[in-house]
Amino acid sequence: MRRKPVPPAPDSLDRLWEAHRAVPLIPGSEDDCCGRLAKRLDVTPDEGRDWLVFCQSLGLARETSRGFERIRGDWTTGELRDEFVDHVFGAREVLDALGDDPQSPTAVFDAFEPTVPNWERHRDPEGWESRWQTRVERLLDWAVLFGAAAREEDRYVAVET
Repeated sequence: MRRKPVPPAPDSLDRLWEAHRAVPLIPGSEDDCCGRLAKRLDVTPDEGRDWLVFCQSLGLARETSRGFERIRGDWTTGELRDEFVDHVFGAREVLDALGDDPQSPTAVFDAFEPTVPNWERHRDPEGWESRWQTRVERLLDWAVLFGAAAREEDRYVAVET
């Protein structure tokens, strides 16, 4: 399953590990987990939910019949990159839009735009484009953190893995 929520990429993976540690070891309800993440990360509850789902996408958390729980383990950047590409909606498509030549976020969005689901366009006809441009920029920044892309000034290029 590929999930959509993507929080803003931090300057380092330390923030991801902080979010990971905020997910309880003993399963808790979605509201409890989102509140816990929001408090620990000093973000809104909605942003806490994005972090929870993102951790789930990366295999750092899982939903059980009793709620969400943290998965213990040590992950390499390569393992996180693979989970990101396989389980975060748009990550694969954004990386496919990158080539050997550095691309601006706008050029990547232009290549990515046909994959935006129609229902997203109809749900917010005036704002979907801006929302998805921001999403593409976030995906690019996470790709850099996971070593799947490199930033060259204000452009991005794919990195061979």
